[in-house]
Amino acid sequence: MRVIISLTEENYLKAIYTLSHLFEESEVSTNQISDHLNNKAATVTDMLKRLSEKKLIHYIPYQGVKLTEKGRQTAIKVVRKHRLWEVFLVDKLQFKWDEVHEIAEQLEHINSDELIQRLDKFLGKPKFDPHGDPIPDANGQLNIVKAIPLNQHKIKGLFTFVGVCEHSKTFLQHLTSIGLKIGDTLKVEEINEFDNSFKVKINKNNSQFFSNKVASNILVEIKK
Repeated sequence: MRVIISLTEENYLKAIYTLSHLFEESEVSTNQISDHLNNKAATVTDMLKRLSEKKLIHYIPYQGVKLTEKGRQTAIKVVRKHRLWEVFLVDKLQFKWDEVHEIAEQLEHINSDELIQRLDKFLGKPKFDPHGDPIPDANGQLNIVKAIPLNQHKIKGLFTFVGVCEHSKTFLQHLTSIGLKIGDTLKVEEINEFDNSFKVKINKNNSQFFSNKVASNILVEIKK
């Protein structure tokens, strides 16, 4: 018997998948899900019970939540659609990277495997979305990104900006305002010991000062 999964249930599965990768843990807590989705804990608990009944998650109260294989496949499918649509919106319709999340949130629920296969082919089978997040392939496989936040590096030197931890509109607009985009080279010139802020040169342009909060949400790799 085919289990029908609602849009809201898909959103919860995607949230659990995203949080498990963000915190590098197989299980996530009810509070983490509540904060991520901005829902009350009681509402989250009710949904987790429903997802558990459909065998989409392993859920034991007060012990965390883990996706079943069926739940993981469903979540990956939604994530794949979301990130492909973001590429389409930015690359083909010229939306800005801070404008596409909410639109992709709606498009990700279109239930057509054929459409997504054609979209993927049309876009040239992209590996990453406009924010640097890896796009699962048709088999659910992800490119491994060995990047960490800039503020975790305690050394000066050259880095490549490869992604963001924070996807809010205001944060992305801030990065745009200082001229920072995926693929840029960052040269860390100074690290302030007092507040852990960074003096950074972007692509040999004028130096910028990154607060610790900004640096904590910028993912970089050491430039080879």
